[in-house]
This record gives sequence, structure tokens and C-alpha cells, in this order.
Amino acid sequence: MSQSAAHDSPAREATAPPADPADPARPHTAGQSAEHARPADEAPDAPTVDFAGTTPYEDYVQADVLTHLQRPLSDDPGEMVFLVTTQVMELWFTVIVHEWETAAEALRRDDIPVAIAALKRSVRELEALNASWRPLGQLTPAQFNSYRGALGEGSGFQSAMYRRMEFLLGDKSASMLVPHRGAPRVHAELERALAEPSLYDEVLALLARRGRAVPEGVLRRDPSLRYEPDEGVEAVWSEIYGDPDRDEELVRLGEALTDVAELVWRWRNDHLVATRRAMGAKTGTGGSAGVAWLEKRARRNVFPELWTARSHV
Repeated sequence: MSQSAAHDSPAREATAPPADPADPARPHTAGQSAEHARPADEAPDAPTVDFAGTTPYEDYVQADVLTHLQRPLSDDPGEMVFLVTTQVMELWFTVIVHEWETAAEALRRDDIPVAIAALKRSVRELEALNASWRPLGQLTPAQFNSYRGALGEGSGFQSAMYRRMEFLLGDKSASMLVPHRGAPRVHAELERALAEPSLYDEVLALLARRGRAVPEGVLRRDPSLRYEPDEGVEAVWSEIYGDPDRDEELVRLGEALTDVAELVWRWRNDHLVATRRAMGAKTGTGGSAGVAWLEKRARRNVFPELWTARSHV
């Protein structure tokens, strides 16, 4: 909700008519004290501007907290853009994880419409996340180097919320928990996410319940391990796409998942391009291989059989 929308909502406009403030019989808006009722000389349709404490908008959004979380470590003015953009990315990671967990829970209940709705919301959110690269995508090496040293060993590789995104996509590895051993709550959340079935695991379990021949080895696999492509799963998706009239709902589910997979691929590639432009082939922050590591990640497909099955339809 925008600040304008928050202040212009009907709840804000339901105010008492102007009257003598000293009159004890003067009516007040529900929940509005005499101390912050609308002054008598204001227009009846003006927004409420006087509150006893913080504004309801601030209470809900916590904007003052959000806008004071930026602590640049260098004197370079460009670092603020880098810092805020990275924080915005973390917020998008959080809401996308929420959507995919909602979809996974719905699939466990065989509620495909709710799952598809959550996936479609996440597509819009992924588009916004990917747009976050634009402020960073034009960095020259000199601009990035002006504050890169302030990052120390910090790297996006260490983002716990992004790791939860990857785990939900089936890209799991117990070694990814190691950087978070010093943060017990975060480590416990990642440990739980590692052990739980991924979003794609829930999709395949649903396909099996719908009578599709998902291999038993796939259904009984250890969910804490990275998902590997399977020819039997590829055959299942080929069958679904080859006869869409048999179960149109599964086709819609497959397409929603493909939209997600495409945007995740674009995210990885945009990350690769932005990094290559800013620092070339140098070692990445946090000691990673930089561009080489990102290239390897970009080649890995999400929900792989949804892509390969199309060759057989």
C-alpha cells in the first residue's frame, strides 16, 4: 500500500463534523481521541494529520525502522545504492519464500488452484526482484571498487533467505548451512528447510496421487539432497503436455512452475552479467570463484523435466 493510499482510505475520511473543541458533547471518530481529532477549520474531506502517538501507517509498515537500517561502511556515495538494493532484494526473497511455502502446503492438500495462485503471485514478485539489478547493472569496475573493500568477506552467497529459496526449488546441500552456525535461529530454520520436501517434491507427490507414473525412487528419495533430473519424471510431464484435455489443471500447474523457473534462470543470469561487468573474472566477495561460480549456477535448470519434456510432445 502506498503512503497516499494509506492516508486516503475510507477509514481516514470517516471523521466528525467541525465543532467547538471545548464542547464535551462533540462527537469523535471511533478510535480517535480528542487530542488528535480534526481541527475545526479543516475541510471535512481532509485526511487526519494529528495523532496521539505514531501514525497508523508507521505502526503497520515500520517505515522508520526500515529507513534507518542503512549503515554504509565507506565514504563513497554509491555504496548507499548498493546497500539499499541488497536490502530490497532480501525483502523480495522473504515474500517469495512465503509464496512458495504457501504453494507447497496447498499441494499437500491437493488444492491446485491455491497453489497456482501463489505461484502466479511469485512470478510478479520475481519480476520485481529481477528489476533490482538495474541500479547495479551499470556499475563500472572503478565504481564498484570504490566501496568493495568495505564488504570484507560479505557476499550474497551468505544470504539465508536466498538459501531457503534455493532449497524450495530443490537445490539443496547441507554444506550451505555451515556459514550460519553462529546464528542459532537462522541455522535451525535452514536445517528444517533442508529436511523438508521441496516445492517440486510436493508437485511430484501430487502427480503420483493423480495417477501419474512418477517413479517410486523419486517419491522416496532423501529430500535433503539436491534434486536430479529423472527420465521417468520427464515421461510423466511429456504425457501431461501431450494430452492436455485429460487433466488441464496439471498443465496449468506445469506452466505456472515453468514461469517461475524461467524467472529464476533470468535472475541468475542478470546476477552473472552484473558481476562480470563490475569486476570481470576476479575472485568474488566472500572468497567465491566469482563469475565462474555464477556461470555454473546459471547453467542449472529449475524443475528440469518441465523443459526437457517439451522435446517429446
